[in-house]
Amino acid sequence: MSSAENAATGAGAAQWHAMPADEIERQLGVNRSQGLDVANAAQRLTTYGPNVLPQGKKSGPLVRLLAQFNNVLIYVLLAAGFIKLMLSLWLDASIIFAVVILNALLGFLQEGRAEKALDSIRNMLSAEARVLRAGEVRLIPADEVVPGDIVLLESGDKIPADIRLVEARNLRTEEAALTGESVPAEKNTDAVPAQATVGDRENMAFSGTMVLSGRATGIVVATGSQTELGRINQMLAEVSALETPLLRQIKKFGYVITIAIGILSVLLFAWGHWLGHMTFIQLFQAVVGIAVSVIPEGLPALITITLAIGVQRMAKRNAIIRRLPAVETLGSVSRICSDKTGTLTLMEMMVTSVVTADAPYEVTGDGYAPEGEVRAAGQALGAAPPEVLTLMGRVSILCNDAGLFEEDGKWKVEGDPTEGALYPFAGKLGMDRGAEAAAASRIDAIPFESEHKFMATLNRSAQGEMLLVKGAPEVIIENCDRQQTATGPVPLERERFAHEGERLASQGERVLALAWLPNPGLEVGNLGPQDLPKTLVLLGLVGLMDPPRKEAIDAVRECHAGGIRVTMITGDHKVTAAAIAGMLGIGDGKTAVAGTEIEAMNDAALQECVREVDVFARASPEHKLRLVKAIQANRQVVAMTGDGVNDAPALKKADIGVAMGIKGTEVTKEAAGMILADDNFASISAAVKEGRTVYNNIEKAMLFMLPTNIAQGAVIAIAILFGFTLPITAPQVLWVNMVTSVALGLVISFEPHEDDVMQRPPRSIDRPIVTPFGVWRILFVGATLVLYTLATFFWMKSQGVPDSMARTAAVNAITLGQVFYLLNSRSLINSALSVRAHMGNPYLWYGIGAVVVLQILFTYTLPFHAVFETESLPMPAWLWLVAGAILFFLVVEIEKLVIRSIPALKRAVSPQPRGAATRQYHDA
Repeated sequence: MSSAENAATGAGAAQWHAMPADEIERQLGVNRSQGLDVANAAQRLTTYGPNVLPQGKKSGPLVRLLAQFNNVLIYVLLAAGFIKLMLSLWLDASIIFAVVILNALLGFLQEGRAEKALDSIRNMLSAEARVLRAGEVRLIPADEVVPGDIVLLESGDKIPADIRLVEARNLRTEEAALTGESVPAEKNTDAVPAQATVGDRENMAFSGTMVLSGRATGIVVATGSQTELGRINQMLAEVSALETPLLRQIKKFGYVITIAIGILSVLLFAWGHWLGHMTFIQLFQAVVGIAVSVIPEGLPALITITLAIGVQRMAKRNAIIRRLPAVETLGSVSRICSDKTGTLTLMEMMVTSVVTADAPYEVTGDGYAPEGEVRAAGQALGAAPPEVLTLMGRVSILCNDAGLFEEDGKWKVEGDPTEGALYPFAGKLGMDRGAEAAAASRIDAIPFESEHKFMATLNRSAQGEMLLVKGAPEVIIENCDRQQTATGPVPLERERFAHEGERLASQGERVLALAWLPNPGLEVGNLGPQDLPKTLVLLGLVGLMDPPRKEAIDAVRECHAGGIRVTMITGDHKVTAAAIAGMLGIGDGKTAVAGTEIEAMNDAALQECVREVDVFARASPEHKLRLVKAIQANRQVVAMTGDGVNDAPALKKADIGVAMGIKGTEVTKEAAGMILADDNFASISAAVKEGRTVYNNIEKAMLFMLPTNIAQGAVIAIAILFGFTLPITAPQVLWVNMVTSVALGLVISFEPHEDDVMQRPPRSIDRPIVTPFGVWRILFVGATLVLYTLATFFWMKSQGVPDSMARTAAVNAITLGQVFYLLNSRSLINSALSVRAHMGNPYLWYGIGAVVVLQILFTYTLPFHAVFETESLPMPAWLWLVAGAILFFLVVEIEKLVIRSIPALKRAVSPQPRGAATRQYHDA
């Protein structure tokens, strides 16, 4: 293999941006005036393959479907289902199998969508490329481009590979999806430092990005997987999605409950067999009844439905959930890492500051929209702004090649966003674009080019000709000798304007200088950069920025109040990032860590850094991925937002990835678990609120189901232990289990928000799904319900009724107890002794009504008598049953009152709000 081919094969690893163009030609063995010959190009294509992104091996549909059953709780449910089939309990078995299959199908469908992310990256590649082959320009398929090819670029082209520019004229590319920068990247051919990040490699054009303006010639230095886009594709393929906190906790819970049920069943069977008061079949059925009653078989269905309700509620808040478990993850989030451009900001440039010789001004508004005003010292200007501002408005309109138009209620720019932002500035001064253009037509121009960094137009009006100029402050000020004031031009104060320019830049603003010269006496038709006079009159400076979203500021404040840290990770410059973050209430407005600093840190140092810093700038995809990993290593649950392909690996690695629905790339959307339909950070806060409510409802439902399930099993277990008649038979237990799980347990899924849900701290990742308080509540309620059920059974037996009637009363007792406990369970510790406490969830009364109807059928109809061996109850028995259920309800309310009355117990159950001051690191 030749040295040129060796260089080509390792193209992606070399620091081409740091080399002079001649050295690149030599290493890649190419002549820029001739390009590669056909044979050489074909040989290179054979050597390292086509210019496409590799596609990894995918799991087949059957494998992905079977993987959904790999869960211990599913194993327990399947075992329970088969045991019920053995007992000929067809209905119960059908319900369990339906739940298992529904969960598997949901997981299969949602998981399949994630694999589309890699396909979306591949679709970003160009289809064709114009290259120089053997001295001739040829249009070839982009997948045939090889390192060493000379590629010709012009406005509108999609760049086919990573290219080192050797010639560039006014070249600007759109790299927002790759770097996160909100303005076009201006390109040149000068070598840059080897350690320069992707956003600072001004002599490189990257695969998958677009040419906005200008022309260029470059040498291909990386193709396929060796490109920056290819590296992101590889990172995305290597990142494995995390389990959500709830799934991790459910898995642990499943193991614990499986082991406990197994041990208990063996011990009870051995004890019962030793006592010998039951036949083998009776004992086996009783033990199976205990095991199945304790298994919360309604839990998967309950979790699925609760998450689905959360999805519907979030959709109304413009948050579209792609994967169901992502709903509850939002409730655990303790840190939100957000991209700046388009998420926290509008992704629209806007003039925010103006400085003239007379005064500084502030400009309000909302991106490209014309609403807003120009203010001096906080006061809006009147109908007649100062003459110097009118002149600046005229330059903004006439010395401008961009287009600004409204489409579907949104203002959009054609061309340079910086130029487009000057139009609404002039509009806020009361100036009309059409009228100004008609009154002073353009007769000549000096187009903007990166080499001279300014644009000038020669316009003719009724008052004569005038030269209007805008550009980089250092260039414009160098060509000025006067400054415009209210009384006319006066000598220029260079140092003052240089200082003001630095001040605006330190605020994260992009600074332009505007100048003019009436009657310049220039020859029309042949203007060039060298014709710019040195006698311009400086009008002033304008500062532009991509402003923060107003609603994002409120959302950040709400997140801080709920103990959630907000961190900005952006590809923009440190100064800009820190300034915007300060406006949003993130960080101190000054401190930011750059990508080069991240590279210099090892994992331990970065882990320490993310504890203290909330603003990271010039971040590459690798940096973002490392930051997410470092935050997770600090035991925090991370939500990562973004819109560009550079965000995709970090989004996939985060506990929940949040993509922008409007301005986000398809790659980002496919890698994310949630998509914001309105691209608004404020929608994340609303989604977190829904996520917390979802988890609260799941926790409430579990604390409703587990005590009642345990009580059902305990009633039979106690009978086996002490050798008396079973108060409830195994089929009767299964009936109660089915009725209460479906009709009552799912009611809690519809519970509304609690008032202080966003003032609580995030849930700890180590917090078990059943807390010590939960264990107490399960044991306390379970024991009380067992006493109520056994008391009912023995009271009925004392009345001389047969076992079948006593058991019917016991079944109704345990069911009524669960109905009243449902009223207790709507709040963990708040009182249920009010009418208001039972408002807000209409499904509550539907569920209770359904249970009442089913129990009447169970108690008084012959088919149920035959199946479950029950008898009709006399009406007086119901008075005792209801009185006992009310007493049971009051006992639980007394327990809640005791907890509320003891501060230490109350804090253990319901952690107090952290308040808005939780900016310091906390271990989530």
